[in-house]
Amino acid sequence: MDYLLLSVKNRNKILEYLPPDKELNKLALYFQNFSDCTRLKIISCLAMCDLCVNDLSKLLCINQTTISHQLRSLKDQGIISCIRSGKIIVYHLNNSKVNDLMYFAVSNS
Repeated sequence: MDYLLLSVKNRNKILEYLPPDKELNKLALYFQNFSDCTRLKIISCLAMCDLCVNDLSKLLCINQTTISHQLRSLKDQGIISCIRSGKIIVYHLNNSKVNDLMYFAVSNS
């Protein structure tokens, strides 16, 4: 196959560093979390402080079922985690770098 601009050296380098499909699918699932406004609102709130479903629901004016569903998605991807405090489950961000990622996206768009 002949390429117009791509050298053999660069082609080989690209193919060497191109992530396998399994990793690309994992990345796509992770970044899917940032394509939903409700999840972005939840992440933004949790960047400020730890919260429970009820507090998030009242703060964002979104029903608890929807909040719980979105929290499950974020938890499954490892973006948030939770700790039980008596009858209340408290959610928090796992990594402050998520904030940096969101800030970068906003400031560069």
